[in-house]
Formats: sequence, C-alpha cells, structure tokens
Amino acid sequence: MLRPRSSPRPRQRLTTALAVFGMLGAGTAALAVTAPPAAAATTPHRVLFDNSKAETAGNADWIIGTSQPDPLGQKADPSVEKDWTGALSSWGVALQKTGGYSLKTLPSGNTITYGTSSALDLQNFDTFVLPEPNVLLSASEKTAVMKFVQNGGGLFMISDHTGSDRNNDGADAVKVLNDLMTNNSVDSTDPFGFSIDSLNIASDNPRAVTGTTDPVLNGSFGKVTGSIIRNGTTATLKPADNPAVKGLVYRTGSSGNTGAFFATSTFGSGRVAFWGDSSPIDDGTGQSGNTLFDGWDDPAGTDAALALNGTEWLAGAAGSSGGSTCAAAQLLANPGFESGASAWSGSSGVITTDSGEAARTGTYKAWLNGYGSAHTDTLSQSVTIPAGCTSAKLSFYLHVDTAETTTTTAYDTLKAQVVDAGGTVLSTLATYSNLNSADGYTLRTFDLGAYAGQTVTVKFTGTEGSQLQTSFVIDDTALDVS
Repeated sequence: MLRPRSSPRPRQRLTTALAVFGMLGAGTAALAVTAPPAAAATTPHRVLFDNSKAETAGNADWIIGTSQPDPLGQKADPSVEKDWTGALSSWGVALQKTGGYSLKTLPSGNTITYGTSSALDLQNFDTFVLPEPNVLLSASEKTAVMKFVQNGGGLFMISDHTGSDRNNDGADAVKVLNDLMTNNSVDSTDPFGFSIDSLNIASDNPRAVTGTTDPVLNGSFGKVTGSIIRNGTTATLKPADNPAVKGLVYRTGSSGNTGAFFATSTFGSGRVAFWGDSSPIDDGTGQSGNTLFDGWDDPAGTDAALALNGTEWLAGAAGSSGGSTCAAAQLLANPGFESGASAWSGSSGVITTDSGEAARTGTYKAWLNGYGSAHTDTLSQSVTIPAGCTSAKLSFYLHVDTAETTTTTAYDTLKAQVVDAGGTVLSTLATYSNLNSADGYTLRTFDLGAYAGQTVTVKFTGTEGSQLQTSFVIDDTALDVS
C-alpha cells in the first residue's frame, strides 16, 4: 500500500564522519569487515603484559620480570619463578617453560596502541594482560584495546577491590576497567556483558562451577576447582547485553548473574576474561621493598591453573576451542545505534533521534535520505568475520517511507553490496527502492559465510532523486557468526 505524501525531511541532523579506511567515495556507504589476525593460534602464542598503567605502584609488583620489554634479558631459560623478578614471575616462567609462548612487557611510559608500526603494538600479540591497572586509559588507548579484541585478540582484565588506588590519582582498577568498557569509541553499550562491582570483599574462597567442560576450568594446565579473594571484588553479568558472558568462579553464596569472581565473554571475534582480585596472581616474590602475598600457591584455590588456562584460552591455544574455530557471537558494535555515532561512521545526520521517522526499538536509528531532493547518504562500521565460522548472517530491520506515487518506477534506491578491500564489487546483496515502501520495519538477512576469513566490505548506498522524498530507515543490525 502506498504511503501518504510527506513533506521533505529537515536537513538539521546529527553529524558523523564520512570516510572509513579511505574506501568510501561519494555515493557509497560501507560496513567494513576485516580479516582476523594471521595465525592467531599458531605457536608461539604472543602475550603482552601491561606495565604502563602504574602496575608497580605502592606494594603492587604486577610484572613478569624487571627486564622489559623482553623478560629473557634477565634470564633466557628460566626454570623457577625467581629467575625473573616480579610478583607475576611464576605466571611468566610457567608459560615460558612450555616453549609455546612469546612474552613481552609494555614498559612504564609507553602507550597502548593498535595498528601502528611499534613492535609492542597490540596487533603483534594474541593476548593482552591488564593486571590491576591504576591509571585510566586514554581515549586512543581504549579504542586500541577494543579494536584489538573486536578483531580477534584476547583481553585478560584483573581487578582489585574498590579503593585500591595505589598511586593516589583518583582511579583504582575497578574504575579503570569499567571506564574501558563504558566510555570508548568502539562500543560503550556493555560490550562484554558484565560490569565490575564496587566492592571490597575482605576474604573468601570462591568455587568453580561444576559439571562443565569449559576449557578455562579444564585446560592443559590442570583442573580449576576454585580461587581466593583477599580484598577483591566481583562482577555482575548481563547476558541480555552479551549472551556469550558466563561466570566460571563464584563468591560463596552467589551464582547466576551476581557474584562472579572469574568470568569470560567474547566481543567481535575476540575473547575476554575477568578476575576480581590481584591476590591470586601474586606469587609472593618481587622487587625489594614490596609487601607481597603468595596467592599463586595458596592451597585454598587453584590459581595457577586458572591463570594459565585462561591465558591459553585467550590466546586460542590448541585444545582451548581457539584458532580457526568459531565462537558464536554477534559482531557489530552499537548494533541498535543507542550510543549515537559510537562505532559507526557515515554521512551527516544518518544516525539520529529525529522524530520524523520512528526507531524500531530505543530512540536512535540510521535514517538515510528523505530530503526530497538529489542526495546520497552513507553508513559504516569495521568488524571481523573469523576464518573458522561456517555461518555468518548479516541482518537489519529496514523501513521504507516514500512520497513517490508511482507503482512501477524506482526513483530512489538503497543498495547493499559486498566489495573487496580495493572497492571491487563482489556481490550486490539487494537493491531497495521507493517501490518497497510499507508500514513498519521488515527484517532483511543475508548469508556472508562465503567471506569468512576474507577482507570484505558491506556497502550501503542510498541515492535519492530530485523530487519527492524516500526515506530508508535501518535499525537493530546484527552480524551473527557461529
């Protein structure tokens, strides 16, 4: 049924950026899908431990060794924890002794980066460990970490209790890690499906969930039965925001979505692990003058196995369901546009709360065209389709509203295409027009499984003629892989 004639759309709308990786020209919109990091699961598994965020402030000594960035500078063939100096030396030495890991430290004074020429850039690693960071990450650093995970990296976040501000700068690990997840340019809409609780739990011996074959609890470094809290915190899980999140170790008396002391999740094609206290990773040794506690060997928990299995899983090591296999996930950040332009780029005014067209859910949507004059709009987001995924389904809800009265001629169009990194069109998924005008939203789905492991770009091109408006309104996008 034809929609009634409507007035041209106002031009005062929200502004977003136009170009994505230099691939967007006039009249095109792109949803970029980049290939996963090469050989992320081949040995050696590359692990970067952070020491750029005051990890040695106060009594903390969260380093694998004082030789930085390469711990091998202290001793090239360590056999015991004291061969390297640091409260995380047991962790580092245990990985080094397997022969399957390459370890580095990001020293104090450095910046966390992704996509630069630096040898310590995150793109050169499979796993990034943030062991109780005590300095807020900058905007660019948060973007780097989130892009690293989204594109296939593993992030190990280790918190401590609220108030553990060791350098007195106003930020403790709880604040730093929550800020990373809620205030970044990639996805601030609860991307990992959990938030860290502002608690100081004095002492507890959390237990691992039972009856599961989860690789973190049953990895090659041993079976995990529990952990320890010696002034730490927990996380609240929100599976409605990210169904991949799950608690593996819980505070005594807790289960389900509350009191998770160790949790895992996915984001994009990457993986995330959270631990609520730094005491379990402390091996009791370190630099002179620090008061340390041997939680690594505490018989109340199996902390060594939990740390090492967690690292193995994050790095995609053999036997950990990693490498070329595929974890079920939804890859698009800010899929319903409720964080505004966060994670998206496009033409001026595309992502908007303009009341002229209703969102399907929430208040934001992407509104292309609708001006009643010659006009082109664009929209884009960078994501990754892992090579091991056999199913990759792109979906979005589309509402078409037009003032055109013809029932035969497509005057205004929206094209959905797949192109390669050079801009060559690989496939035109669909072309919509004023002839598709209808009340409400319609779900549109496309199979992108053929492009797993490839660099491709999904392009939306909205083109409007010189008379009578047609609006193409998109909401609730998704790229589901399995």
